[in-house]
Amino acid sequence: MQDVFDYIERHRDEYIRWLQALCRQPSVAAQNRGMAETAKMVEGLIREIGGHAKRIDTSGYPVVYGEFANDKKKTLSFYNHYDVQPEDPVELWDSPPFAAEIRDGRIYARGVADNKGNLTARLAAVHAYSAVRGGLPLNVKFVIEGEEEIGSLHLREFVDAHRELVQADGCIWEFGYKNADGSLQASFGVKGMCYVELVCRGANTEMHSSHAAVIENPAWRLIWALNTLKTPDERIHIKGFYDKVAALSETDIEVLRQMDYDEESTLEKFGLDSFVLGLSGLPLKEKLIYQPTCTVCGFQSGYTGQGKKTVLPSEARVKLDFRLVPDQDPFEIFRLLRRHLDEHGFADIEAIPYTMTYPARTPLDNALARSVVRTAKQVYGTEPTLKPMSPATGPMYILCQRIGIPAVSVGVGHFASNNHAPNENIAVDDYIQGIKHIAAIIEDFAIQE
Repeated sequence: MQDVFDYIERHRDEYIRWLQALCRQPSVAAQNRGMAETAKMVEGLIREIGGHAKRIDTSGYPVVYGEFANDKKKTLSFYNHYDVQPEDPVELWDSPPFAAEIRDGRIYARGVADNKGNLTARLAAVHAYSAVRGGLPLNVKFVIEGEEEIGSLHLREFVDAHRELVQADGCIWEFGYKNADGSLQASFGVKGMCYVELVCRGANTEMHSSHAAVIENPAWRLIWALNTLKTPDERIHIKGFYDKVAALSETDIEVLRQMDYDEESTLEKFGLDSFVLGLSGLPLKEKLIYQPTCTVCGFQSGYTGQGKKTVLPSEARVKLDFRLVPDQDPFEIFRLLRRHLDEHGFADIEAIPYTMTYPARTPLDNALARSVVRTAKQVYGTEPTLKPMSPATGPMYILCQRIGIPAVSVGVGHFASNNHAPNENIAVDDYIQGIKHIAAIIEDFAIQE
């Protein structure tokens, strides 16, 4: 691969310009800001490097589909997204969020780590490999959606309507990071999610808090309902919640033992003294990777502005996410939650489902997994950290495992990339290394049985 790697080094400035240009184009799905322009830009870049590209309409934002077909027996696909999170709070950025400024060896921009850096690195790898070798050793497909940051609302619609376009022998998933010690992570799945909003309503208007002596407070009622869901021991008390959690195999446990998780750096990064329940070592890693969660994402009720206002709220809302593991079903979890509320005397609390995502996982002995691990050592010089699943969530099951496609996640982010936060960034050198890694995967996977 040295000839391809040398080409990438000679064209690094060009590939950096590609990334800066894409990051300078806002594409905030939640606000419908710059979405059409970015989709067109991505489509144009695929065509510029020799691929066939088209925008395929969905009931939401279009999917940009790219293909580099050459009648090979094997096909590798890449899943990415061109939408980004809103840049707020802007005042906490050290440079404009869409300036793609380079400082101290890092590129700073909203979306540079999530997900435009990975997308551009993969396009650059295809470009470099094709330029040096005169073509690709396998067929390559790109599925680039515009709704990942708002829950991939219409990705299943796209997959069901275009099954032949997404079919592949393996898929490189959208994200990937380095650990605090600089070693590469390789992830082989994602947790699922059941995202729900609970709404408790009281009187038909807010009123003076003196009425709280005789009128029920919906905020307290919602807090009491939440107290039935989870206890301080981190146990979730919804009947049947854990019934389908897959048991760990000896291989699962051994991989966890070998998985690097820098506890000290993680605590230091977030300004904490300890993890939940004082966990460390293997129990901590097992909880992170293989245990489901119930998280209060936000609580809203009454007056929360400056100073005081003695008010009895008329409504209270809480947003919850349940991160799920194999073999939990998000729709079943929602039904169990509804039953739990009813049985505990909270039938009046409305439960509104939002994101429903299945967990997904690829075996570590899969051919694509072997290629990713082997080439990582070639490019980075060390063995990658293997994560059986990411604790994050994405639509991997819809696009991959549901139709028999194995998926592995590697990318150009790092431990402090600040995804979804101010000063999102990647290291320039990590970006260039990521291009090389994808090029190496393309060559290695092509010859795997």
